[in-house]
Amino acid sequence: MKIVILDGYTINPGDNPWDPISALGNLVVYDRTPPDLKLERSREADIILTSKVKLDADTIKQLPNLKYISMLATGYNNIDVAAAGAQGVPVSNIPAYSTESVVQTAFGLLLELASGIGLHDRSIKGGEWCRNPDHSYWKQSIVELDGLTLGIIGYGTIGRAMARVGAAFGMRIIAHAPRIPADPGPVPVRFVGLDELFSTADVVSLNCPQTAENCGMVNSRTLSLMKSSAFLLNVARGGLVNEADLADALQRGVIAGAGLDVVAAEPMLDENPLRTAPHCVITPHIAWASLAARRRLMTILAGNIASYQAGAPVNLVNREFLKND
Repeated sequence: MKIVILDGYTINPGDNPWDPISALGNLVVYDRTPPDLKLERSREADIILTSKVKLDADTIKQLPNLKYISMLATGYNNIDVAAAGAQGVPVSNIPAYSTESVVQTAFGLLLELASGIGLHDRSIKGGEWCRNPDHSYWKQSIVELDGLTLGIIGYGTIGRAMARVGAAFGMRIIAHAPRIPADPGPVPVRFVGLDELFSTADVVSLNCPQTAENCGMVNSRTLSLMKSSAFLLNVARGGLVNEADLADALQRGVIAGAGLDVVAAEPMLDENPLRTAPHCVITPHIAWASLAARRRLMTILAGNIASYQAGAPVNLVNREFLKND
């Protein structure tokens, strides 16, 4: 069985061997696949593994050997799962492998916004403390998280972990989710409507999948509901945010700051207005990428493939579309 990995570099840049996957078939790994080579590299594959390479309906129809797709990530918006299902191709994702790493990055972004640790480090290394007449100085207002309200949009595994860590900082937790869980977890949480969350929270954290319905959910209207002292965090998907609207809000002081690990087009485009927006801290989609998380990903991925080969695929995201399921 031929297994083709179309964009494996970020999963294994050299520190996370593919051995568990190569044990399951004839493995071919491409670090990166440009659009013009996607079809050629996929044509003979029985199993395709991909993270960001898009497999749309037209591509899937041209792959008669294709039997199974597994994402190299949790999100699967790069795959036309309905088209795959119509062709009898199961699609799996990698759930819950990076929860703690993502939450760690989210709070790292928040702490930078609240305390300006990197900002002050750069100031000191530039000699400002050596020249200062006082024993202490600050380049921005320092915000204490204790007692503030954390508003979480999306209350899955990562949302719950955000609530746990936020509560440990002394934050009050509110959340919005399509379905209110019967058991919201070990910390007190109040579920509210979306507008109430935007208007009430001191920190709004996006922890939901991107869907057709919520693309651009952070826009001029919802940003105008937020407190001028509030922060926005996005460690989910860049398309949840209207980037021009957010950049404008930051320029005008509609909100106090934003911490982002994702943008709509990745790698980031030169013309992205957030690149030069004030009070905006950005990391290059690294929240998922700790070695511990990537090792868990590899283990789950091997399990996905082995389960498919045994006739009982797991972590399916297109079961409803599978004509032969």
